[in-house]
Amino acid sequence: MKKIVLIFAAMLAMAQMNAATTDDAVNNEANKAEAATVATQAEDEDDSSIVQPFKIINDETTKHWTIAASGFYFGMGVKHNWEAINNSFEIGMLNFLSINYNSLHGQNLSLGVGLHHRSYSMKRPNMLVRDDHNVVTVGVYPSDNVNEIKNRTSNLNIWTIQVPLMFSQRIVKKLEVSVAGILNWNCFARVDNHYEMNKIDHDTHFKGLKQNKVSFDAMASLTYGGTGIYCRYSPAKFFKDGYGPEVKNTWTLGITLGL
Repeated sequence: MKKIVLIFAAMLAMAQMNAATTDDAVNNEANKAEAATVATQAEDEDDSSIVQPFKIINDETTKHWTIAASGFYFGMGVKHNWEAINNSFEIGMLNFLSINYNSLHGQNLSLGVGLHHRSYSMKRPNMLVRDDHNVVTVGVYPSDNVNEIKNRTSNLNIWTIQVPLMFSQRIVKKLEVSVAGILNWNCFARVDNHYEMNKIDHDTHFKGLKQNKVSFDAMASLTYGGTGIYCRYSPAKFFKDGYGPEVKNTWTLGITLGL
């Protein structure tokens, strides 16, 4: 009986030793798995810090390179060299698409492509006319009698594809100042005249104008969170020499959204 008890005690001791060995092995495997997970997470964190250029996002705090659309604006002309102009306005999108480089320290440089439209409105009783040689001149309506002619408008409308190169500097958290040089391709222009005489509407439109296809503008803006004010200066002559009035030196002030 005593021998049986000793044999049973020895078997129990061996079982406990095997169980301890098994637990150690399980713990070692768990430790290895945990270490592999930590290493993977560290690698993921390292990968996330790598700059991935040309993402269609606007994460200005973590990316050097981004592709974005920006800069809706509307402005009114405040100064013109052409005395026959009553007023002018412009509207457009500065960048349908732009490539942006951010220093991550408050500076941003962008190059993009956008669309611009400007309209010059003539003073009464002036209206724009065109002769057989495609020369645009300032004429008058058929009558100065206000009882005969009503609802008079004469406008020079210009559509432009623009290529702005803009530098922006952050002043405080969301306040930025920007300056830009803009290359313009004046791709289309048209004169639109309308008046009512003796209760009959008269509309004339002519295109195919002899404009300078390429011009340059300068622009400056002050924005907070993308919304702000801007000033634009257009020094170049619109018409080619001998084909129209000297439309140049236009100053515009306006508001911008999403710049």
